[in-house]
Amino acid sequence: MSLNENMPNQQGYFGEYGGQVIPPELQGVMNEIDAAYEEIRASAQFQEELSDLYAKYVGRPSPIFHAKRLTEKAGGAQIFLKREDLNHTGAHKINHCLGEALLAKFMGKTKVLAETGAGQHGVALASACALVGIPCEIHMGAIDIAKEHPNVVKMKILGCKLISVERGTKTLKDAVDSAFDAYLLDPKNFFYAIGSVVGPHPFPKMVRDFQSIIGKEARQQFQEQNNCLPDVVTACVGGGSNAMGIFSAFLDDESVQLVGVEPAGRGLDTPDHAATMTKGTKGSLHGFECLTLQDENGEPLPVYSIASGLDYPAVGPQHCHLKDIGRVSYESIDDAECLDAFITLSRCEGIIPALESAHAIAYATKLAAGLAPDKLILVNLSGRGDKDADFVAEKLGL
Repeated sequence: MSLNENMPNQQGYFGEYGGQVIPPELQGVMNEIDAAYEEIRASAQFQEELSDLYAKYVGRPSPIFHAKRLTEKAGGAQIFLKREDLNHTGAHKINHCLGEALLAKFMGKTKVLAETGAGQHGVALASACALVGIPCEIHMGAIDIAKEHPNVVKMKILGCKLISVERGTKTLKDAVDSAFDAYLLDPKNFFYAIGSVVGPHPFPKMVRDFQSIIGKEARQQFQEQNNCLPDVVTACVGGGSNAMGIFSAFLDDESVQLVGVEPAGRGLDTPDHAATMTKGTKGSLHGFECLTLQDENGEPLPVYSIASGLDYPAVGPQHCHLKDIGRVSYESIDDAECLDAFITLSRCEGIIPALESAHAIAYATKLAAGLAPDKLILVNLSGRGDKDADFVAEKLGL
């Protein structure tokens, strides 16, 4: 049986992770969303509309690029990039935001709410909501607002209502809390467009399905360009949507090694990281069961990453299951390695990556150095670094 079949089950579990850890009154709302999603997913009209938007609005398919100069610098294996950074709005996030905005409109919702970390999900959702004509409200941590000024401006231009979150660590986890609180004011009429493969069922399934376009394209493109599959497919992991999107098409290919790359921050031996798969234990957060970084009382720990889109103390339930069964391995990259990869890719290939994606680039270059030149590594370059350029320049004194 394919690893994607019957996952999740009817209760929303991937193995022992997922489900709906939410109040009973919300379970009915989530089940309505699930039913509506299954209805439109089976609709040829919906699929045609989404495919048309992917082609003519997003600019799909995104190409695969052989990073020859990066390969030469790393030494060893050949490095290829799936260029999700070339999508409209600058990242993979637009893939599921279009699907969620269309679903919200189909259900007759009056407003779409969401959280954002680096701002890519916020920009993508604000764009999708402008396109379909539905009001949008984005919650973003105050620290991330200061770091990601270009995306903040874009969201405002696109017409969304931006809420600065001042509570807690003022980053992604707190933005999720704030957006969910706002959603609870009227869950019947509001739609919470979760930004990754996390949250209560059916969101991990829905976001994975919308993001699976990455893997479907990549598998076909890679075979057409190289007459084979890659030896390794790698992607950064925060909540895990871009990684799940590209991994989904290769799960049944035993010859393909799948590697998720987490943020080690200032070091795994410090509290300043967000390496959930490496250091986490089973718990629940934001309505689902998963591996989390938590204290002895089960409360989420403060987490940190130089990449605002990765500083989240949990990870998608399907990732947790894939780790348990040994199908995907999870490694970590620290801030210094991330920054080095950010500059290296920029100066070797003229491609400025998002700090999130730079984690995967850093891992790929380290891995390539120890492999033979006939080995092939495919990196999901999940986003571009426009949003990070000023921050990195200041950080490095450029």
